[in-house]
Amino acid sequence: MTGGFWHGRRVFITGHTGFKGAWLTAGLLRDGAIVTGYALPPPTDPALFDLLGLAHKITHIESDVRDVAKLSAAVAGARPEIVFHLAAQSLVRPSYEDPRGTFDTNTTGTLNLLEALRACPSVRAIVVVTSDKCYFNNETGAFFREDDPLGGKDPYSASKAAAEIVARSYYESFFKAAGVPLATARAGNVIGGGDWAKDRLIPDVARAYAAGAPVLIRNPGATRPWQHVLEPLRGYRLLAEKLFTDGGIFSGGWNFGPRPGDIRAVGDVLARLKETLPFDLQPDAAPQPEEARTLALDIHKAEEKLGWRPRLRLDDALRWTGVWYKNFGDGASAQDLTLRQIEDYAHMEDT
Repeated sequence: MTGGFWHGRRVFITGHTGFKGAWLTAGLLRDGAIVTGYALPPPTDPALFDLLGLAHKITHIESDVRDVAKLSAAVAGARPEIVFHLAAQSLVRPSYEDPRGTFDTNTTGTLNLLEALRACPSVRAIVVVTSDKCYFNNETGAFFREDDPLGGKDPYSASKAAAEIVARSYYESFFKAAGVPLATARAGNVIGGGDWAKDRLIPDVARAYAAGAPVLIRNPGATRPWQHVLEPLRGYRLLAEKLFTDGGIFSGGWNFGPRPGDIRAVGDVLARLKETLPFDLQPDAAPQPEEARTLALDIHKAEEKLGWRPRLRLDDALRWTGVWYKNFGDGASAQDLTLRQIEDYAHMEDT
């Protein structure tokens, strides 16, 4: 990562109390950025954000992206140069339970932020993070490219597709003329230490391991583009740098996913993770809402135009993740574990 670029740079992050947001915040602080975070309180207990003590290292604002007045005031007060929008209701199954809340947060929340940024003259680059699920998935198994149709059968996927449309509209209608580049980033299924979210595979494994209980598996045949959390975060940061320095030619949608060989089924991921973090498996017999069986991202655009490519093979990403949870369970500091992996990753060569 380019540490020199970020030193002293004013950065505004929504969703900084979540799993990805905490890793992003920690990495930016390592490189000297001045961070303002705006988000709801940490969504889990424990939470990586709390374990890293990030509230005392940044300007930390606890509020909701649905609160227009507070969001606008936070943006105005921070005077950011670069904005990362990660705040979201980020899970498929809860979107069936609360579709209105999911759309209000993921779609209208994005609109609220972009409205606030329209009135902020300091902004030089905006990265809106959506999801690989923003694409219309007809289950052909094809790798999604950035110009493929957007859509979603479940409320979460549809809300992310709608956020993409909102972001594109705001760029074309307002930010483009103002010379403020805006891009959207679509990542795969991220894994890594410090995630305790409900209804995610690796956190479910970590909880079961800590409790000595079996892991309930819903869809062992479902295939996903797995990647360590540091992979897309490097992509987001590199994209922000390009937007900042080279402008609107980098606006638009970008995929950040693993190598094709690392797009694997849930059952395969679990088998490999057991090599580092031993646990037992048990089928989940409860009825399940519909989820896509296959997701795969084409990352040629990021490779060719950004010079970004994955550094960690999936086996290594699973090992890093398993080691993090195992050592944390044995009493190691979450801060030491996280910062060590950030440092190790920063010094890796592209492969």
